[in-house]
Parts: sequence; C-alpha cells; structure tokens
Amino acid sequence: MLMELPRRDLNATRVLSLDAAGRILDWISWQDAVCLYVREAVAWTLGDPCLTIHGGHNRARGERSKLDLHPIIASTGHCRDHAIDPAPALTNTALFARDRHLCLYCGNQFSRGELTRDHVEPVSHGGKDEWENVVSACLACNLKKANRTPQQAHMPLLAVPYRPSWVEHLILSNRNILVDQMEFLVNHLPRDRRRAMG
Repeated sequence: MLMELPRRDLNATRVLSLDAAGRILDWISWQDAVCLYVREAVAWTLGDPCLTIHGGHNRARGERSKLDLHPIIASTGHCRDHAIDPAPALTNTALFARDRHLCLYCGNQFSRGELTRDHVEPVSHGGKDEWENVVSACLACNLKKANRTPQQAHMPLLAVPYRPSWVEHLILSNRNILVDQMEFLVNHLPRDRRRAMG
C-alpha cells in the first residue's frame, strides 16, 4: 500500500538516479523523476514505490492519472567512463558532513554556523585547499591553532582528513535517504568504509 506524504516530506524526497548500466549518477528531485517516467526514459527501477503522484483527469475515461515513483531509477542511456565517480566539490557543507559536524581538534559537535574550515598545513606555508588538507574546526580551536600546523600548536587531529568517494558524498549530502537507497549505496562503498557508514 502506498502512502501519501505530507508536503514537507514530499519536497524532501529525492530519487537516486543511475544510468542504464547501474552506475550511480546523483540525487534528483521527485519532479525530475516524474519527467523521466513521462518521457519513457526509465530503463529500470529498484525498491518498492515510495511516492504516488496524481495528475489530471482523462476526459474520455474520467479517470485520474497516477504514477508510482521508485526510490532508485535507472534512466536510458549510458555515462561516459570519465563521468563516473567524480570527486565531490569541496564545500563547507560537504566538509562538515564528512567530519560529522565535529571539531577535529576538541571533538565537540557544533552546528554548521559554528564551524570553520581549517587548513591542516596552513595556506601561508604552502598548504592547499583540498580535501586531504582541510578539517572542520570550531572557531575557538581555529583561532587557537592560528597559522601553525597541529604539531606546532600541540593540537593533535582526532582523524585524518580524506577525500570522500562520490558514493560517500551522496550519503553525506542527503538527510532523507530511504532504506532501499541506503542499502544500495552502502553496497557500493569500499569495504573498509562500510562500517563507518553503518
């Protein structure tokens, strides 16, 4: 039985988009998913339907159109190989999600507005603004560390910064992942990172 979702849940619902070969592309809105169905561009689906969309009434038959959306949709066509598993863009939102909103110096959890991006090797010392050289830091720790390395500031890191895979990025970027979607994504993580997402 399909349930109708309240409007706030409807707007938060995203569909996992794949190409016809099953390669993971990105999250799409339910509206974009409907467009794929209507254009008959859906090659196959996974999971039980998660959303029912009602359309207009057919004049001739008097019936209302209805479309059941699945949580995972493979569209017709294939991606070019170089488009697969792109590196996620380094944004503060993605960085704070990777670090689970923790300051990697003091270990306390903070809201997005209370965190800053800290360069482990300061930019003024040749450090780069890249995944492997940035961590989430609260303002107090960032100011205390200042223009020094963690060793110089006697502030050891609680975790080693790393570049998340595209699949990890998709998991971290969606707060409303459905069970079928999470199971599919976790099965595409490297084995050593599956435990961390569990």
